[in-house]
Amino acid sequence: MKRRDFLYLSGMGIGASMMPSIPIFGNPVPLGAALEPVDVALKKQMADVALNAARGKGATYTDVRIGRYLNQYVVTREDKVENIVNTESYGMGIRVIANGSWGFAATDKLDNDSIAKAAALAVTIAKENSRLLTEPVQLAPQKGYGEVSWKAPIEKNAFEVPIKEKVDLLLSVNDAALKNGANYINSILFLVNEQKYFASTDGSYIDQDVHRIWPTFFLTKIDSATGKFETRNALSSPVGMGYEYLNARPEDKIKGLTTLYRNRYDMLEDAKQGAIQLGEKMKAKSVEPGKYDLILDPSHLWLTIHESVGHPTELDRVLGYEANYAGTSFLTLDKWETKKFNFGSKLVNIVADKTQVGSLGAVGYDDEGVGTQKWDLIKDGILVNYQAIRDQAHIIGLKQSQGCCYADNWSDVQFQRMANVSLQPGKEKKSVQDIIKNVEKGIYIIGDNSFSIDQQRYNFQFSGQLYYEIKQGKIVGMLKDVAYQSNTQEFWNSCTAIADESDYRLGGSFFDGKGQPGQISSVSHGSSTARFNGVNVINTGRKI
Repeated sequence: MKRRDFLYLSGMGIGASMMPSIPIFGNPVPLGAALEPVDVALKKQMADVALNAARGKGATYTDVRIGRYLNQYVVTREDKVENIVNTESYGMGIRVIANGSWGFAATDKLDNDSIAKAAALAVTIAKENSRLLTEPVQLAPQKGYGEVSWKAPIEKNAFEVPIKEKVDLLLSVNDAALKNGANYINSILFLVNEQKYFASTDGSYIDQDVHRIWPTFFLTKIDSATGKFETRNALSSPVGMGYEYLNARPEDKIKGLTTLYRNRYDMLEDAKQGAIQLGEKMKAKSVEPGKYDLILDPSHLWLTIHESVGHPTELDRVLGYEANYAGTSFLTLDKWETKKFNFGSKLVNIVADKTQVGSLGAVGYDDEGVGTQKWDLIKDGILVNYQAIRDQAHIIGLKQSQGCCYADNWSDVQFQRMANVSLQPGKEKKSVQDIIKNVEKGIYIIGDNSFSIDQQRYNFQFSGQLYYEIKQGKIVGMLKDVAYQSNTQEFWNSCTAIADESDYRLGGSFFDGKGQPGQISSVSHGSSTARFNGVNVINTGRKI
């Protein structure tokens, strides 16, 4: 990025705070110098200082993560730029095993003396921790890869796109929404670049360059006569792509009640449609509570997958390690051990996948230096596996880690995080229209919204952005005040149809929180549109 582009709108609000719900990481910084990568040879040299220092202090295993984390946030509202934020965080985290126990320390001073001191501190912490140890750490074996690299296969680095171009896009999106009926709009562009280097005593030296992008907006329309209002959020997905994500092609469009997108996204068109739909939502009929067959679009279903499948199959939750903060899981080890636990119908096949191109979780190697992979969690409706890392693998009889360890910053210790968890498409050729035409009484739900789920990830409630009533196989109008309630096992067993691969799309979360101290991660969830029979729907607009 050219410095003059970065400074283009400096008088309009560059700072480190913007919206209370959006986390800001790192220190404000012009991006010009930060976009220049650190020499790999220098990173290897720094890593070797840490590895040798830890070994000299008694560590039996050491891994080193050198991370440069860049973030950019461009925030607008109606005809104004509210904020432009660029941040950089750069440093080293050192994790060791000594006396059978973990220790961790980090530093942002990357001279040899400071690195060696941090490594020694990590070993000291491990030895102190070992005094409370009941069982030594058991690491799954991992062969070193030598010197390797991985880069996200982006077409256009979003950080190199001039700020003016990004601002112009967002302001044009805002203008289109206002002209089509919205009263208020916030539009935001989030960019992330993780430049990560990993080294370990296993013999790996891994350099990775990860890119993520999320364009989004929030629309509001107010009825001036009644004071009532409706909202509609963007139907975009955060993705592991470059700026090319914002250049939708004709083949990326999925025609239906609203235009949806595969692979790319048209933010301007979505804002126009969203504003028009706000007027339709104002006039929509309030739903009658009862049992409905639900047709759930991938833009909605990703969140249900995330909460009811992704989290309960994390092994640390199953084992109770997250009970104090994130909760536990109803998918206890005894259910997995039988290899017969009926999680869902036979149509339900759910995989964990850290390799899927364009997904938020796609990397070549995780933060333990394990090559990423794809594996089954639910096979033909049966629970068959969990998500595990190196020090958990032996608990479920795995010979190697599944490669789903991650830290959101060099200063934080890596731990088990969710892989991309996705519902596989139906095997028979079937469109969304094919699924709808057999529904007598149903609701078609598009977009994600609020949710609630219990601490074991079992009983839940979800709502969406757009709801369409289905009668005798046809869409008859828009609904509002819709939310559905179920429990995870009952819900997934009610799955009776899944559209084929041509409808498969990704949704996901940029800010999935977990751990103490808290960390975030980015994760995608794919699916095709799916049908769930006889689900309980409530009216959220009625007073009890």
